[in-house]
Amino acid sequence: MRIHIAALGGTIASTASDTGGVAPSATAQAIVEAARIDTLPFPVDVTYEQVAQVGSGSITLDHVSQVVESAKKAREEGATAVVLTQGTDTLEETTFALSLMNDSGIPIVTTGAMRNPTLPGTDGPANVRSAIITAADPRIHMLPAVLVFADEVHDPSLVRKTHTTSAAPFSSGPGAGPLGWVSEDRLVFIHMPAALPGTLTRATSEQKAQVALVEATLDDSLAYVDFLKQAGYSAAVLAGVGGGHVSVNVLERVTALATQMPVVYCARTGAGRTLETTYGYPGAELDLQAAGMIPAGRLDARKARILTILALESGTKIEDVFSYFRQ
Repeated sequence: MRIHIAALGGTIASTASDTGGVAPSATAQAIVEAARIDTLPFPVDVTYEQVAQVGSGSITLDHVSQVVESAKKAREEGATAVVLTQGTDTLEETTFALSLMNDSGIPIVTTGAMRNPTLPGTDGPANVRSAIITAADPRIHMLPAVLVFADEVHDPSLVRKTHTTSAAPFSSGPGAGPLGWVSEDRLVFIHMPAALPGTLTRATSEQKAQVALVEATLDDSLAYVDFLKQAGYSAAVLAGVGGGHVSVNVLERVTALATQMPVVYCARTGAGRTLETTYGYPGAELDLQAAGMIPAGRLDARKARILTILALESGTKIEDVFSYFRQ
């Protein structure tokens, strides 16, 4: 069995920096060697590629595309899965993007670390080990991507980072929970994620879509949305309060925005489904849909933004791709 390791940097690769603090510098091979994969109950051959060496806040969709290309090459060379290591700050977004973009034919399992290698109790080696165990399991091979962290396996469409420093910062919400977990060097897999819309192929770099994320908050005029089109945005995701609502005081403004560009509305809560048929007061979901806005279903705002970008860049109708997440 061959597992390909792709690395983008992040805390899991961070060591002491000349400028103070830590910064990504450790190689993919060094990260895996610390995981003691020689003690796994099955033989595994590992290959490596350092795709980038950046903090997770600097990861782009171009990096995600490079990881997919790395996976395609690895498959041609005999790999059955890929493990991607990167920073945790955008790990949920990268994993969701991979679940939509990965057309390599092999799964990509993402992981990282909360405690860098210079600290006691660094969690990177254990997370990499669990990711490799997950990647080696044939039940994962029908999935384009999953996130593995603190021995838990998460659905890319539901998982969120919910704590800034905890060693177990990822959650798939109070309703769903993880897809499974790693125990005694094997995967316990309890349920499959819901269907995805299929692979969305990005356009050329000259045709990149810019999608704004707008959050409704208490007594905010949202005046800046008047300038989104002028600033070069081609769509917006509106994270509304409660089930996805906005104040009556900004309803006219966001309705006007929906005449200029596609607008997806979602709940800012981070868990649960965006409402579609319950509330009829001004600024609630019936008003937003009447203005042509698209409900995000179970996706949070950050994932709705990723899906909107990929829909625009692939030439796919936004309504069609979101229908998979409204079921």
